[in-house]
Amino acid sequence: MSFRTKLLLIFTLTVTLAVGLVAAMVSASMRRAFERVDAERTSALVAQFEREFARQGEEVTRRVEGVARADSVLRMAVDLNRPRPDYSLYVETARDVAAAQRLDFLDFIASDGTIVSSAEWPARFGYREEWVTQAADWPTQAAFLKREELPGGVALALMAVRPVRAGEGRAGERDFYIAGGLRLDREFLASLVLPAGMRVILYRNFHPNFSAEELIPASANVSSVEQGGNSDKLAPLVERVRRERAEFSQTVAWSRDPLSAEAFRAIPLLGRERELLGVLLVGSSRREQVALEQRIRLVAFQVGAVAVLLGALFSVWMAARVTRPVLDLAAASRRVAGGDWGTRVAVRSADEIGELAGAFNRMTQQILEQRDRLVQAERVAAWRELARRLAHELKNPLFPLQITVENLLRARQQSPAQFDEVFRESTSTLLAELADMKTIIGRFSDFAKMPAPQFEAVNLNEVVRGAVKVFQAQLSEAGRPPITPKLDLEEKLEAIEADPDLLHRAVQNLVLNALDAMPTGGTLTIRTAQRDGPTRCALLEVSDTGTGLTKEECERLFTPYYTTKQHGTGLGLAIVQSVVSDHGGKISVESDPGRGSTFRIELPVSRDS
Repeated sequence: MSFRTKLLLIFTLTVTLAVGLVAAMVSASMRRAFERVDAERTSALVAQFEREFARQGEEVTRRVEGVARADSVLRMAVDLNRPRPDYSLYVETARDVAAAQRLDFLDFIASDGTIVSSAEWPARFGYREEWVTQAADWPTQAAFLKREELPGGVALALMAVRPVRAGEGRAGERDFYIAGGLRLDREFLASLVLPAGMRVILYRNFHPNFSAEELIPASANVSSVEQGGNSDKLAPLVERVRRERAEFSQTVAWSRDPLSAEAFRAIPLLGRERELLGVLLVGSSRREQVALEQRIRLVAFQVGAVAVLLGALFSVWMAARVTRPVLDLAAASRRVAGGDWGTRVAVRSADEIGELAGAFNRMTQQILEQRDRLVQAERVAAWRELARRLAHELKNPLFPLQITVENLLRARQQSPAQFDEVFRESTSTLLAELADMKTIIGRFSDFAKMPAPQFEAVNLNEVVRGAVKVFQAQLSEAGRPPITPKLDLEEKLEAIEADPDLLHRAVQNLVLNALDAMPTGGTLTIRTAQRDGPTRCALLEVSDTGTGLTKEECERLFTPYYTTKQHGTGLGLAIVQSVVSDHGGKISVESDPGRGSTFRIELPVSRDS
């Protein structure tokens, strides 16, 4: 992933999170504000309902008390207090009085609970209302809710009861009761002043289960959504109030459109004996809140989109400003890795990128200086090592030469007669030692004149087989501890570009080194393999089970003229490393004392790899 893409992703993520967080905080704050306002408006509407309920109750009580004080009612009370009164005379009385007092319900009830006259249901004449005769302080009792049976159904009434006496203080007098009231229905709800976006619905609790037919809105003009099948969505809230007799709140979504959501607060309406007769549902539309939330989300999306667009432009500009010098540094680093130690980059700014470019230039300058010092030190060390090795190699044959010459001089002076025989023996010794010196000088000359490789397609397996064949006689030599060769060659090995003669010489040196490491015999294992990847390579491993090497010996093993043997010039492995290096490969060694050694070579398949 490029720096420009990363910068764009980081900026986009930051802007998205910031805008989303701000939108969420604003939405949450707005939601709390709306909920607070809704709660205040709902509480005000509930308080208004309670005041209107109390006012209507006082009005009902006042009207019933007016009926109780009427002269006609007092005369009726006296008449009904006589022995064996005739109730049929007053069947129609309640209806006329109720009309005069504007009461929806009015019942005249005798002291034993018998209905003398009923305005709302005259046919109930003679029925008994025993609840009226129960011990109760009716003169001080306020109006209360009551379920009233009607010819066409059931109604919810706000009732008041007042007793009437036929006379004051006379023995045997019995109370005469007047029960009157008003309907609690749509007309009552319509008297409430509703704020915009709010409404009230009265649920009459007349059935054992929820019934949508008992929902009475404040206005008859209600949409079919609430009056249709969706009215059942209020059932959970009503059922909860029915079950726990307490206030609860719930949000109702009338459709999939979030704008249709409405928050309801349910208030239980209890009768005189604390029975649940109804539930007042106060609804507050969430349309404004949801619309505002949608507007906030839309604005947040628009702001985020604009910010992301600006971020993309900013990231392009910033990436161009930052990545161009970085790419220049990367290209310069590749040139340095390729051997161009004098590479420099232009310093275009005084910021961190400019400091980085300056540090890179100082680094390459220091590398050049250190390389020059290192080259000089290596040259001095190489010449010193060469002088030491030459002195060591030439010192051995020089001593026999000196002794031989001294013997010739001594023989010439002391035994002239035997000089010829001594001369012949001495000249043989001189020629042998001079031949050794010539061989030593030739080896050093060969290492100094390592030819440049002549590349061609080479089968590494054939090179291995040819090198092992050279030593076949040595491996099976009589009287020598047996060394078993083991070839593990990859048959499908791809041909590589190499110099076959130099590669053959390098493999021979490795095999010879392995044989010298196993003076008591062992196993010589040679493996080849193919490694695919960005750089395709051929792998060559030469392993022995010989004496092994220490860590310090492994570190100096490829140094020219360094050897761990009693004989040899120490140039064999140095020649192998030179050949591998000229082919663009790598060589390494793994060894432990007493456990053998493994030389591993990696050669690129092609010179362009």
